[in-house]
Amino acid sequence: MLSFISRYATPLTTGLFLISLISGIALFFHFGTGAFRGMHEWLSMVLMIPVVMHIWKNWRPFVSYFKRLPMALSLFACLAAGLAFSWPSLTGSGSGAGGNPAIAMVSLVAAATPVEVGQLLSKSGDELVTDLKSEGFTAATPSKSLNDIAAESGKSVMSLMATLSQLKRAN
Repeated sequence: MLSFISRYATPLTTGLFLISLISGIALFFHFGTGAFRGMHEWLSMVLMIPVVMHIWKNWRPFVSYFKRLPMALSLFACLAAGLAFSWPSLTGSGSGAGGNPAIAMVSLVAAATPVEVGQLLSKSGDELVTDLKSEGFTAATPSKSLNDIAAESGKSVMSLMATLSQLKRAN
């Protein structure tokens, strides 16, 4: 096992780091997101194995870094940068709060009534209620929110959104 670690720790760390680097750059520039997201997430998790192997192999030199100022400064700078990027999301402040904007829009639409959403679909509130009832959303009324309609009909909000999308395509 020690021979395996000695031979493969650094090459595997290097190879997986390059994959993480290239896929991370592609994700940053929104290039091939569908192709790179899974690769980046999963192989970055796998990267932890050879990194641990590499640290094990180089334990004494690794520990000696902690005796010098550059390691403390580097770790502090990395921690500060991580906190700076995550702070708005962690505290709910800033323009980045709320996570995925598509999910935020679904929440906004789901809080609206069929009368309000009907305008987006070029339908009156009554027409949309009729369409929703025909699709199994039996609790639909012009004054209830789509959230309430979905819950009281025993369905998910996402299935209601899928129904709205189909109704829009049918127009």
